[in-house]
Amino acid sequence: MSQAVRHDSMRAGNLEVVLGEVSRRGPLTRAALAELTGLTKSTVSKLVGDLVDAGILAESGPARAGERGRPGVDVVLSGARVAALGLEINVDYLAVCLVDLTREVRRDVRRERDNRERPEDVLAELRTMALEVLEEARGLGLTVAGAGLALSGPVGAGLLVSAPNLGWRDVRAAELLDLPVAVELDNEANLAALGELWFGAGERDFLYVSGEIGIGAGLVVGGELFRGPNGLAGELGHVVVSPDGPPCRCGGRGCLETYAGQEVLGDELVAGEALGVALASAVNLFDVDRIVLGGIFAPLFPKLSEPITRVLRERLGKLRGSVPTLTASGLGAQAATLGAAGRVIHRVLTDPGAYLRSGR
Repeated sequence: MSQAVRHDSMRAGNLEVVLGEVSRRGPLTRAALAELTGLTKSTVSKLVGDLVDAGILAESGPARAGERGRPGVDVVLSGARVAALGLEINVDYLAVCLVDLTREVRRDVRRERDNRERPEDVLAELRTMALEVLEEARGLGLTVAGAGLALSGPVGAGLLVSAPNLGWRDVRAAELLDLPVAVELDNEANLAALGELWFGAGERDFLYVSGEIGIGAGLVVGGELFRGPNGLAGELGHVVVSPDGPPCRCGGRGCLETYAGQEVLGDELVAGEALGVALASAVNLFDVDRIVLGGIFAPLFPKLSEPITRVLRERLGKLRGSVPTLTASGLGAQAATLGAAGRVIHRVLTDPGAYLRSGR
């Protein structure tokens, strides 16, 4: 039995290595994969065959000119058979997107609604939307490997701990959603940051700031999301920018959300200065060199960037000598759902053995 376990473990590792090369480099022949990985040609051929059978890879035609011997056939990531579902519940909308393994968005549905009501009712409507998209996926010949659900509040151990802007607490959203695929929960800003990482400008170190009715942040370091020991990092909206400021839904006073949240955002100068104060604290804590503004802050970037940069320069200039680069996300309202679906895709690409064992 121990020999079988070692064999399975070695095969899973080899699958990951082979798929990783194709995912990073693009089209490659089996011969090129053998050379890059150091595996034998027969081993590579068997692994590629398994990945093609599973719909993860596909043959794309003759290899590029210039290779010696009989022309090989390139293999590439396939978008024809494996996909993931990204879901989001924000305060004023529901969203569902279907993304294939090549990260192409195949379906994107968004429904405006006020979600400040019973979680059961909101999740029932999201379930209907998700089932419709799952049915469309089947019609396209796509197998959905899993789903991610973005929520506007801290998430821990599969539980939405608190969503003050929704009035929800201790909600087991995946259980209430009851979809026929596995659903993983996370904070909306965390998933939006992953969306920016995998679908955005390609930067590997940045602080993503998500502006909606609530304000969250996701910190990406070395291409990995920083979550904190309890997975609750990133509540930038509840950083105090003025101790004597307006009361906040969280129970505090003068939080960033009371100056720059979607429902109170009127004067972009005031909002930008408040963002600058909060972001200066974040920069001092995490030493970030790039800040990406998303959500409602992205289209407002031309008006927000000057006051944010000015406050950052005033508060950080002497200590750092320069301020972080400030940019706007290009993903629009899709960032969190793309990140939610992208995490499922990332899991398939980094552990194809587990996907093959699942028998999908």
